[in-house]
Amino acid sequence: MTISRTEAATAPAFSSIQVPDLVGVVEAQLQQAILSGRIAPGERIVEAEMARQMGVSRAPVREAARRLESLGLLISRPRHGFAVRTVSPKQVTDLYEVRIQLELLGASLACTHATDAELAQLDARVDDMVERAEILSSPERVALDLDFHFAISALSGNHYLHRLFDNMQTEVRMFLALSEDSYGDLKALAETHRPIAKAMAARDVDAAQHALRYHLETAKAHVRGLFSKA
Repeated sequence: MTISRTEAATAPAFSSIQVPDLVGVVEAQLQQAILSGRIAPGERIVEAEMARQMGVSRAPVREAARRLESLGLLISRPRHGFAVRTVSPKQVTDLYEVRIQLELLGASLACTHATDAELAQLDARVDDMVERAEILSSPERVALDLDFHFAISALSGNHYLHRLFDNMQTEVRMFLALSEDSYGDLKALAETHRPIAKAMAARDVDAAQHALRYHLETAKAHVRGLFSKA
């Protein structure tokens, strides 16, 4: 097929360039810095310094900070800009009270609705956590931990429950990230998920909920203790 001179003359010389979501890129980097603990609770976000390090203007940094404020990771201080939110023992208790009830219901529904293969995958997830516990970075271990609990939520088959758990993820991830390195035996920590997976594979709702409640209550006490000392 040949192109006539008329067609060549009217064809655009360049194609449109898709500009990436600059604010989204800045937001992702800032969120990762907070969740990994590189920016500590209470620490001020210095827009000018962040912009300089990232090679961007202050506008996308400010907009990214606003987005993270809406997620609960940052707070806005009049005349002082943004800072990483601090965490109080009361906030830990409040979050875990809701999380525990939500996950207990999710586990019960999953035991009823999920397939045998889907429930068996939970144990495989624990294997993965244990095997890689000592070689992964802290953010990677936190991701695997949260993925296990997120999988239970997804297997519940309840869209609203799953969405509520998804909405809690950012704060749950923050608490996990700030406390995960305070545990001694990382493989033992990963193994605490095993009784939950085994009970769910057996479709034993009572045992699954008992194991899950013990796991989450222990985590709540540990995290609350850390922030009580802060």
